[in-house]
Amino acid sequence: MRNSRSGPTTLFPPLATPAKTGGSTVSAWRRLLGAQSRNSKRIVFGVLIGVMPGLLYAEQNVNQQIEQTIERYLKQQLAQEATAQGWEGARVTYTSTTTSNVIASCSQLPQVTGDSNSIMGRQQLTLSCTDTPAWTVKVNVEANVFVPAVFSQTVIERGDTITAAQLKVEELNISKAPRGFFNNIDKVAGQAAKRRLRANQLISPSLLAKPLLVRRGQQVKMIANQDGIAATTLGEALENGEQGAVIRVKNLRSEKIVEAQVIEAGVVLTTFR
Repeated sequence: MRNSRSGPTTLFPPLATPAKTGGSTVSAWRRLLGAQSRNSKRIVFGVLIGVMPGLLYAEQNVNQQIEQTIERYLKQQLAQEATAQGWEGARVTYTSTTTSNVIASCSQLPQVTGDSNSIMGRQQLTLSCTDTPAWTVKVNVEANVFVPAVFSQTVIERGDTITAAQLKVEELNISKAPRGFFNNIDKVAGQAAKRRLRANQLISPSLLAKPLLVRRGQQVKMIANQDGIAATTLGEALENGEQGAVIRVKNLRSEKIVEAQVIEAGVVLTTFR
């Protein structure tokens, strides 16, 4: 059976009570069986042959136990992954498939082990009950993790310094973000766009660069230090530069072209030459 869920979902659909519209008991069960999967039919036949309605309740109860066990296990995995990755506001949904039928409830929630330490992607869980009789069931689970992620709200041109007003936060299935994402607007605002960004585009680290603190043709303050002596003058940037970049700058007083390091917006540091 296969279920997709973000809240409680029954692994095996419970049987509804037939409406009292007349007809035989056999015909009522036939209508119910038509809506069940092949796997569920075997469960219903077992109930009918034994003519023990109590087993129907037991089956529903064990399904609830299986669901609770899967949910608890995935929540634990999600908490560990969120702590390691720094995710905020994460949630998980999953689909599950099992080929085993269990009709005896356990006196406590089943024990569970998994074949993966990561919540991402597919994994097989083994659920076991140590009651008498004991039972074990294997469940294939595929989880999807959703987190708040930063998207562009407007078009952002290449080289522009990104502002918070140009960004928004929307929920993202992180399996669809192989290049990464940002969980917080503050981590994006103030950086520069490496290329033109579309509106509603997911912001990944590869799309960002340090903001340009100096632009070509801009008048800058040149600071020169040598042997404890400092001097300042005006210059013209001949290249764009981010913080720490070394660019060519023309000294407007001497007309000489020198190399200088960008240390802050509109300020470069050079040496006497």
